[in-house]
Amino acid sequence: MTYVVDTEALVKRYLDTVANGTSADVAALYAEDATLEDPVGGGQMHIGRHAIEGFYQAMDAADLTTELLTFRSGGHEAAFVFAINVGGAMRIEPIEVMSFDRDGQITAMKAYWSQDNVTML
Repeated sequence: MTYVVDTEALVKRYLDTVANGTSADVAALYAEDATLEDPVGGGQMHIGRHAIEGFYQAMDAADLTTELLTFRSGGHEAAFVFAINVGGAMRIEPIEVMSFDRDGQITAMKAYWSQDNVTML
């Protein structure tokens, strides 16, 4: 697989959509057969855009802001640390690893975090 995508722009689009879009908007960033594991080791893998939209539905009613803290890219993959603030009540700082296809859609996402990465505000 030799193709080039602007992974940093794609990650920024993802974070903006998480903060300002709906679960359907976020799911549309994923390929039809994408996988999502959040958190890694949590025991559930979401497979396919429909299942991924279901995962993000919990955030539809939330007041969210996101901030990219650290970004690393390698080919068509990216790893990044970001902060997600939930209604001014909590801040979570996960590490996410994403793979993208040649069309810029997310093909796989893994989120690494635990309660140790959650701060109550």
